[in-house]
Amino acid sequence: MSTFEFSLDAYLSDLEPLINVDCGTCTPEGVAAIADLMTAHYESIGWHVTHHHVADQAGPCLSVTNNPEAAEYDVLLVGHMDTVFPKGTVAERPMSIRDGQAYGPGVADMKSGLLNAFYALKHLPSDVTDKLAICVAMNCDEEIGSIYSQDFIESLAQKSKQVLVCEAARTDGSLVKARKGLAVYDIEFHGRASHAGNEPEKGISAITEMAQWIVELNKLTNFETGTTLNFGVVSGGSAGNVVPEYAKACLDIRFWNNADYEQIDFRLHELAENPFLEGIRIEKARTAHKPAMVPSEQTEALMAMVEACGREENIDITWQAVGGGSDANFTAALGIPSLDGLGPIGGGMHSDKEFLIVDSIEPRIRLLQRVLTHLAD
Repeated sequence: MSTFEFSLDAYLSDLEPLINVDCGTCTPEGVAAIADLMTAHYESIGWHVTHHHVADQAGPCLSVTNNPEAAEYDVLLVGHMDTVFPKGTVAERPMSIRDGQAYGPGVADMKSGLLNAFYALKHLPSDVTDKLAICVAMNCDEEIGSIYSQDFIESLAQKSKQVLVCEAARTDGSLVKARKGLAVYDIEFHGRASHAGNEPEKGISAITEMAQWIVELNKLTNFETGTTLNFGVVSGGSAGNVVPEYAKACLDIRFWNNADYEQIDFRLHELAENPFLEGIRIEKARTAHKPAMVPSEQTEALMAMVEACGREENIDITWQAVGGGSDANFTAALGIPSLDGLGPIGGGMHSDKEFLIVDSIEPRIRLLQRVLTHLAD
């Protein structure tokens, strides 16, 4: 087990340039700057780094390994380089530290997770790295559902025995064993306009059709099973005296059971093919999708091993099942044991209150090292 001397000052010095870059998903040059910083870190310890171009409108993805000749990896560590914040955020609130917490855009989600993984690997004893083929995957667009990098993540996961995602631990220190699946649809309704006073019978109301969909699909919400449907944004019509020709709705679906989602997707197809109003035309597009992350028996065995590592590091390991998605959703759906929340403790994600608990950094680095050491044994 590693006995390296951890320097918090050195860590925070490495963290600051990762925070103080505007690198929202839609700022590919910012994501590329993070990729360059992480490339320099890993090349400094002799690891092999490959840049991957996944889309013209996205920054690069990185794969890093200590064994570029490996046909499979013993473990895949996963993280993302993008944030949710627009250009100009860093100028408004660059990284700062006060009262034992670090603040700044992406400080917990998930620049510190990227850096923790690097520190754990940098100081991992050679007798451990000699036994393990390790890969680190860093993607460019997790915050918009990994729509461009999903194939990249899955291709590496399919070569890996297990996956550890280094997103932040929950605010109470819990790791993540399960995540809801999600799907988002944009649904457009095309009817026919007419004068609402003179010739209403000649119109076909897109809003009436949309309303029927909302009522019908909300029947599929089941709070007991955790399957929920939410029409979060709707729009349509042009004036009060015009039968509306056009309407649009955004539908958000969350689920623990992937089979439940498949039934909803089929129902959406049925409704699009058989609308309530004759003459209406429906267009629907799925703009995001992540399958549910549900622990398998193999995952539960991995959880038990992490709990044992926690006891050795005097960390009480607890678990949460959460509603938000991550790249662990994709890897778990492939049948690969996957755990999440291996980064340091943080909270306030996606807000100007985002924080990192500084005292959690070193213990979570050592926990990750302990897990990797157990995997080598």
